[in-house]
Amino acid sequence: MTDQKIIDLYFARDEKAILETERAHGAFCMGVSMSILNNRMDAEECVNDTWLKAWNAIPPTIPRCLRAFLAKIVRNLSIDRYREKRVERPTVELEAAMVELSACIPTEAEREEAAALSDLLDQFLRSEEETDRRLFLGRYWHGAAVKDLAAGSGLSPNAVTKRLGKTRERLRVYLSERGYSL
Repeated sequence: MTDQKIIDLYFARDEKAILETERAHGAFCMGVSMSILNNRMDAEECVNDTWLKAWNAIPPTIPRCLRAFLAKIVRNLSIDRYREKRVERPTVELEAAMVELSACIPTEAEREEAAALSDLLDQFLRSEEETDRRLFLGRYWHGAAVKDLAAGSGLSPNAVTKRLGKTRERLRVYLSERGYSL
């Protein structure tokens, strides 16, 4: 079933929407959650909570891309769960990724401009070379380890680290030129 038909089911308030969403995007959402939590039970709970949040958000929200819409929900739920449990089970890779990225994104006080920032990030990533875009999203959206990114891209871990650093610097400059500064 296409994403548009699934969205139509949500608008019709047909409970089949949840089943079709799970069929179409369940494995993807589980992968996003697992990359953050590294715990199947917690990931399953976050994915199930994603279906509820999607049900409550659609309508009135009309997702432009259902997969991205769901990814954002499951990612945020997983990060919240991670923060709740990090005292018990810290995930070194996600912590390292967040520290690296924190040098080039706005502070909490600037989060009110999240929609504008999201558009700028989209524009920036569209302007990046495909390899750099994949590495950046793998590291900072999915929380992947540098060694895993290296294995998947055919680059050395050192090359991945350097490319990520250069991409972060380009992002910092790009945002700074548009009025976002640290």
